[in-house]
Order: sequence, then structure tokens, then C-alpha cells
Amino acid sequence: MSPEAAHRWRRRMAALLPPALFLAAVLSLWELAARRLGLDPLILPAPTDILAQLLAGFRSGLYPVHLGVTLLQAGLGFVLAVAAGVGLGALVARSPLLERTLNPFLIAFEAMPKIALAPLVIVWFGYGIGSKVVLAAAIAFFPVLVSTILGLRACEPGRIDVLRALGATPGQIFRLARLPSALPYIFAGVNVAVVFVLLGSIVGEFVGAKQGLGTLILYANENLETAQTFSILAVLAALGLLLHLGVEALRRRLLFWAEPVELPRA
Repeated sequence: MSPEAAHRWRRRMAALLPPALFLAAVLSLWELAARRLGLDPLILPAPTDILAQLLAGFRSGLYPVHLGVTLLQAGLGFVLAVAAGVGLGALVARSPLLERTLNPFLIAFEAMPKIALAPLVIVWFGYGIGSKVVLAAAIAFFPVLVSTILGLRACEPGRIDVLRALGATPGQIFRLARLPSALPYIFAGVNVAVVFVLLGSIVGEFVGAKQGLGTLILYANENLETAQTFSILAVLAALGLLLHLGVEALRRRLLFWAEPVELPRA
């Protein structure tokens, strides 16, 4: 192993060790409390019981089938959210008039609780995959939109002036100046959106669906299968973390020349 590779490995271990130790401590205390204090498994099952339910769900094939449905809906919603967010963001960033026109409606749309829209979306698009894709995209759209606008406007005016002085066309200015400036911001929005699409897909499944992890959660709750509910939540948490890490790894690979950007918090 080269010194550079060893250094990267040590940095990764240093980043992973604290959360791993914290999780191990929480699970150990949880298991101890559940066993020694005799906690009702209906209220708070032990981690080992949750793990047993998790393994049983995957061995039986039940979890993979429903996980695949949720992933498909989230994936299509993600593509739709990124396409709409980047496309509209690029238009708004170039037109102050369009921004003033759309801004009140965009803010109102974002302030509206999406779960309140879910029944309407089900009526409009049916109980199939379409309604879940639309809900996932609706929840994930805004971070991509905002990050695109911020990124395109973050380009240094001096770079644009130099390119114009050299006779660059608007397309060349976009490709050589605005887009490289916007990409770190867009990836920051995408990293938020990739987790939000899971939320949107689950919300749609709660309101009306026959398959998906959301329907399994409803079934488990109705039958007082608390360990199963926790096991599905664990799957969703792990999936969200993996998607986040995947986008972050892609950002490092593609944008190795740029520092990561954090979006402003409300």
C-alpha cells in the first residue's frame, strides 16, 4: 500500500470510527435495558429481536420484493426531481423577471406539507407507481432547484468578463464558467434530494399502495409487529445512508478539483 493510499485509509477509518462506536454503545445499552428491565417488546423490542426479524424478512424474500418497489419509485422520482430542478433553476438563474414571477409560487409549494397533497396525487395518478414517483419528485425537487440557482449565480463575474473579452459565445461561457461553478452546488442539492425521494416514496405508499416498504410498515403496525416495524426502519435508514454515501463518492470522483459546498439552512 502506497503512503498516499494508507493516508486515505486512515482518514476514512478516523471518520467512520466515532459513529460506529456510538452506534455500538447505543445498541448495547438498548439490549441491556430490554433484557434486564423487562421492557415490553410491543413497545421497545431488543435489537437482537429486530435483527432476527430483519434476517427473516430477507431470507423469506419478502423484504427484497418490497424494497425493489420502493427503490424503483424513488429512483424515477429522483431522476424527475433532478431534471426539473436543474432545468427550472437554470431558467430562473438567467431571468430575474422569471424569478420574481415564480418565487411566491415556489415558496408556497415548498411550504405546503406534501403528505397533505398525497391523497390528491393518488386521485390524479392512481394507486400505481406514477403517484409515488410524483410525490417523491415533489419532495426532492426544491433542494435541487435552490442549489442550481445558487451555483449558477456563484460564478465570479471576472471569469465571465474575461471570456466575453475573448469572444466566447453564451454557450461557451456557460460550459467554461457557469457550469463548473454550479456543479458543487448542484451536487449538494442532489445529496439532499437522494434522501428525500425515499421519504416521498414512503409517504405515497402510506396513502395508497399494494407494495413497498411503506405498506409493510402499515401492515406491521396494524398487527402490532413492533420488531418488524423497527427492522423496516433500519432498512430505510441504511438505504438512505448508502444513497448519500454513493452521491458523495460520485462527487469526489467527478469534482475532485472542487471543495464540497453546504447549502444554507433555513
